[in-house]
Amino acid sequence: MSADQAAAAPALSCTKQIRPILTKQNSANGSSLRSVSTQTTLAARYAVNPRKLGVVSPLYLTAENHLGRTAIVDHNGKYTYNDLLHFSTVLSRDLMDICDASAPTLEFARVGFLCENDVSYVVTQWATWMAKGVAVPLCKSHPVSELKYFIQDSECSVLVASHSFADKLSPVAKELDISLRVLQTDELKTNYHVNEWFVSESATSEKKTGKAQKRRPKRWFDLHLFNNSFKNDPALIIYTSGTTGPPKGVVLTHGNLSAMVSNMTSAWAWTSGDVILHVLPLHHVHGVINALMTPLHMGATCLMLPKFDPHKVWSCLVNPASTTGGVRVNLFMAVPTIYAKLIEHYEKHLQRGRGSRLTCEYIKSVCLTRIRLMVSGSAALPQPVMERWESITGHRLLERYGMTEIGMALTNPLSGPRIAGSVGTPFPSVEVCISRPNVYTRNGYDSLAVGNSKRTTVMPGHEGEAGELLVRGPSVFHQYWGRPEATREAFTPDGWFKTGDTVMFENGVYKILGRTSVDVIKSGGYKISALDVERHLLAHPAIVDCAVVGLPDITWGQRVAAVIVLKDGHDLDLDSLRSWARDVLPPYQTPTVLRCLPSMPRNAMGKVNKKELVSDVFPEFFKQR
Repeated sequence: MSADQAAAAPALSCTKQIRPILTKQNSANGSSLRSVSTQTTLAARYAVNPRKLGVVSPLYLTAENHLGRTAIVDHNGKYTYNDLLHFSTVLSRDLMDICDASAPTLEFARVGFLCENDVSYVVTQWATWMAKGVAVPLCKSHPVSELKYFIQDSECSVLVASHSFADKLSPVAKELDISLRVLQTDELKTNYHVNEWFVSESATSEKKTGKAQKRRPKRWFDLHLFNNSFKNDPALIIYTSGTTGPPKGVVLTHGNLSAMVSNMTSAWAWTSGDVILHVLPLHHVHGVINALMTPLHMGATCLMLPKFDPHKVWSCLVNPASTTGGVRVNLFMAVPTIYAKLIEHYEKHLQRGRGSRLTCEYIKSVCLTRIRLMVSGSAALPQPVMERWESITGHRLLERYGMTEIGMALTNPLSGPRIAGSVGTPFPSVEVCISRPNVYTRNGYDSLAVGNSKRTTVMPGHEGEAGELLVRGPSVFHQYWGRPEATREAFTPDGWFKTGDTVMFENGVYKILGRTSVDVIKSGGYKISALDVERHLLAHPAIVDCAVVGLPDITWGQRVAAVIVLKDGHDLDLDSLRSWARDVLPPYQTPTVLRCLPSMPRNAMGKVNKKELVSDVFPEFFKQR
């Protein structure tokens, strides 16, 4: 971390410990958890004048300018931006009451929340920020033991759960002695009474004096709180996927989030008229920031499905607006696994049977005319998936590159050629550097190339050379929660974040070769990109999924191994694979070890933990001899 970053970052490890109250209630059977859920509804609580709010971000200013517009459409109904502000404000007061009735704000207390993929998530996130808390989204598919790890590691002071997850989170709250606020189903109904809190100061003054006075309208928050100081305040802790080690809490400030959102709204031309179909998990950057915060920042609409369902997704993409809550989807973002499952559903159910030709023509026509952008990310996009999706919908997927720590860094163009296997060029406020370690230099590395959204300069003699990708800019995180040493090691002395990914710049675009630790295989003096080999293997007619890894070898250093999943009714052995690969891969990249699995173990974002995969599938290569 640079000196400037260190100075700007709040001392999170030293923030005051919030005193939980209303946590336990004595009973005849002993001490039991008391759920901090008020008997009255949010509508009743809303009539009480609010405290001063702790954080005002541009997100709320945007919301205020779009009060009557539809913000969220979910399985419960429609919600306007006015609804979001209403519910969030009241919940923010509840959170402050729960933590410390005497404190004006939460003062960066962590609020862990487990919510459905619906309006309850947005309300809880906004309420946390309004109360000057730090949002810690939890994953609904994680077992209780993992939830406990994230809650303890982030030192949450209060928990919030949708009604459907109360039973899952309640034992954890009881064990850790943390207050739990349960959002009841009827609390987010839109038939509340709008009181005079939203009335302007001029209108109130006219009531009292009988004279209309030209005064600035009083907004729903205290205007004096809106200043630049909030930019350095912690806003969100998102945990890394843990594919290269234990999950770490990435602390993102309001300034980081604002920069991430600004980059995407600019590069992908977001407007308030956009409608995005949201099917992603809400504990990673992709689902939280790219597909939810960004559209809400622009006054756009999110159509949120409770979970991914290929039939429902296809229906939302191509059916009339009358079947999707009156909104018409024109954006879609997903991980490669989701696109692969949508293709599978299409081939099994939509392109077969009577009238299938007309159905396929209709789908392609609707996707081309109604949908303006489809994005893939969070994992490498296999070329066969890209090509098949384009043949079905007419859309060439826009592949981009990002990380939890930096948000989005590289993107293919909104308009222009999108090259398979590449991730384009940097976002507007992002700077990148391709580096090579050099312990004899002041900062520990040599620059092979440096670039931004306008140009990339390659150092003479280093054309086409691969190296570690370094990133800096306002979107880069400030610290790992409670891990100062890991934070220090993540940055170069001059402030670049070390991504741990190997990249090269070629033909005007950046290409990710993979994680330096697991995706760059060093064999016989060659550096082999596991991702490149995977892209070629996926073109085999019998392979539906694969992962390529390096195994230790006394002669070659490492040998190339492939773990594959076969299509139904197909067989494949190593000799047959190597024979087929002669036409598509050089000999040194061709796998020498092959294993078949019934399915590929992937996390919620479609990533494979290759370290775990190697130890599980190839234990014989690591036995002590």
